[in-house]
Amino acid sequence: MKSLVHIGKNNKAFTTSLIIAKETGVEHRAVIILLKRHSKREILSSFEMLKVSTKGRPVEYAELSEIQATFLITMMKNSDIVLKFKERLVIQFFKLRDSQDRIRSNYRNNEWTEIREQGKIPRRLETDVIKEFIDYATEQGSKSAQMYYMNITKMENKALFIVEQKYKNLRDVLGVVELSTIQNADHIVARALRDGMNDKLAYKDIYKLAKERVEMFAEIRGKSQILALT
Repeated sequence: MKSLVHIGKNNKAFTTSLIIAKETGVEHRAVIILLKRHSKREILSSFEMLKVSTKGRPVEYAELSEIQATFLITMMKNSDIVLKFKERLVIQFFKLRDSQDRIRSNYRNNEWTEIREQGKIPRRLETDVIKEFIDYATEQGSKSAQMYYMNITKMENKALFIVEQKYKNLRDVLGVVELSTIQNADHIVARALRDGMNDKLAYKDIYKLAKERVEMFAEIRGKSQILALT
């Protein structure tokens, strides 16, 4: 699902007039006019105007909180495309809020925070080995070796979990058991990368080795389903 809502300053959820215009098929200029027309209302009295650079002149747009965006779209004509967008936007705001609630709940859980802190050790070790692997791959001619930080994380998550929605940091919403699982995967990846480099394998074969070992572990362990927040 396309992201309509993002996290901004002070960890607050927001959408923008650009997103609203694009998703409703309304000219962006018309959305801004509507906002400014009602800016004396309390709800819309404090939205922030920003600028984004494009190929042409910088475009001015509004950053809107959940209540501001919800109020704005109630003033739009209820065409089919607008109604569908309203539904998606409201759902995403609710899901993001619930995601933040789950993260706050996790960090208040002593057992969870202890395991999360313990997990940072194998994660750092894995990251150190990935850095060595990136240098190794670059020496072998890879032009995009830096992508392995992201690719390995995605590979682990995909192998171990069935994730029903995107999260900024999946580990922050995992439970105690899932955190332990991914810590083991971090160890497995680090060992596979190290073994492959010691054996002087081609970098693509080393990544394949790490992926195969994680998938074998996931087959034994079983995938965990990370339910979408509603």
